Amino acid sequence: MVKVAVVTGAAGGMGRAIVAKLLEDGLHVVGLDVDSDGMAEMAQQEGFAAIPTDLMDKSAIDAAFAQIASEHGGVDALVNNAGTCFMSEFPDIPEDEFERQMRLNFTAAFHCAQASIKLMTGRAGVRKIVNISSNGAYNFDAFDPPHYRASKAALDTLTKDLARRYATEQIAVNSIAPAMTQTPLFGVVSEEVLAKAIAQMPHGRAMQPEEIAAWVSFLISPAGNVSSGNVIILNQGRDVR
Repeated sequence: MVKVAVVTGAAGGMGRAIVAKLLEDGLHVVGLDVDSDGMAEMAQQEGFAAIPTDLMDKSAIDAAFAQIASEHGGVDALVNNAGTCFMSEFPDIPEDEFERQMRLNFTAAFHCAQASIKLMTGRAGVRKIVNISSNGAYNFDAFDPPHYRASKAALDTLTKDLARRYATEQIAVNSIAPAMTQTPLFGVVSEEVLAKAIAQMPHGRAMQPEEIAAWVSFLISPAGNVSSGNVIILNQGRDVR
């Protein structure tokens, strides 16, 4: 039976790389993203199903997973990839920006995990949840603002809780926490800040979405069956002390 993977933020830079890798691995991939044009473009790929979804809206998430249940029968893997980084600095972070930051980076992932676990029941093998976190949750030398850090730290706590809670049910939950990765989010900072951040990377370059996608693929593969509750930090060894 072909396994079904759900990828949120599928039309973004990281999302497209993850989708491409999972399709290459032979999974059937369902993409959720508010970008309806991007979803329509990606829907041309064999094995990919697009469901335009506003992940800021729980009712939209519920509707998307109801459609997944109806059309695909269940879920074997969830990749909570959708996220953004708003750059207002503390203490002048508007309430609305704080709420939107938490809603996309954490709350959406929480609700997608809720919906996915219900659809993982009765599926064969070890089912997987992979949360895309960030080095910003741990490295306080980086430029990330506090509401972004908080949203990713909350995501990692959710990872550990669900990993413990569902271990005996063979649902493995892990976070991947990349450092500087070349995605459209590069556009939220100035060229000066970006250059400084890249210069701190030991390889002298930002990581590529395909490199992160390879780790997602590994965790979803049978090789990842025995990994759960881990936050895997990818930063070229930058923060080793």
